[in-house]
Amino acid sequence: MPPPLRIGLLLYPHCMPAGLLAFSDLLHAANRRAGRAVFELRYVSLQPAEVVCPQGLSLHATHALEKTALDAVLVPGFWAESAAQIEDVLGASAALIRALATFDRGKRLWGYCTGVCLLAASGKLNGQPATVTWWAAEVMERHYGKVRWQVERSCIVNTRTATASGVSGYLPIAQELIKQHVSAEALHDLITLMVLPRPAPTHEAFRAMSLMEQASPMLRRLHDLVGRLPAESITVTCLAEALGMSARTLARKVIGETGVTIAEYARRVKLNQVSERLVLTSMPVSTISADLGFSSDSNMRRMFKVLTSMNPVEFRRKYSRQS
Repeated sequence: MPPPLRIGLLLYPHCMPAGLLAFSDLLHAANRRAGRAVFELRYVSLQPAEVVCPQGLSLHATHALEKTALDAVLVPGFWAESAAQIEDVLGASAALIRALATFDRGKRLWGYCTGVCLLAASGKLNGQPATVTWWAAEVMERHYGKVRWQVERSCIVNTRTATASGVSGYLPIAQELIKQHVSAEALHDLITLMVLPRPAPTHEAFRAMSLMEQASPMLRRLHDLVGRLPAESITVTCLAEALGMSARTLARKVIGETGVTIAEYARRVKLNQVSERLVLTSMPVSTISADLGFSSDSNMRRMFKVLTSMNPVEFRRKYSRQS
């Protein structure tokens, strides 16, 4: 019988503890499902102490990070709403970053949401693929160029590190651990019994069209702009002017990064919005078409059928999440 995997749940000022609590509950459930202690969890900090977290919550770290026998440490995100706030927290966390930097090379380090920024600052992600919450990507790429950033992915698990985007990034890390150390069947049972989020099926034409999966800051700005404009009013000229570049430059950048023309990219963004409303609401197709600014309902239906090989009614019937 292998020994339990000893995991430190890192507490530090500014950290968001909700994910740590949920991670702990999920692995506790995995232990119960396995009928043995597959995972041992300890709350750690630089020193054993009460750690004041946001929202007036204080949690007690029972163990010191550098003096506790651990196999892995999970680093949660911290509250920040801008690149400047990220830099402020990193500056105030110099001692913690040094401790992470000297953490035993043989141990594993996992981080999610803005906690990935602490791992990047420690140097532990250098030379490895990693992801980070999309709005923090630009500052991370600027300061930590030795990391192989792949912000189009939401979770990346390496041999010694794991990174995940978003405040719920603890979930894919926990699920991967349960699958590896217990079984895929146990993970399936826990997903079902604990009503955990499951990937929703979608059409292959829309699998890479969410805002968080756009590969560069320019594409994210373009994606957001196209999403806010009525479909009928979108032109290369208006998009280029809004983004502060020439139409020729924009066209070259879009085809270079996506392999498709601006017109095709914009069409997919707007039709993706159609698909989301089809599966998430019961709005009439004609209302969806009008709300998104298509020139006519029949034109939208024709474009949707060309892209997906399904008409909107068929698409809704197959993918709808309405109960």
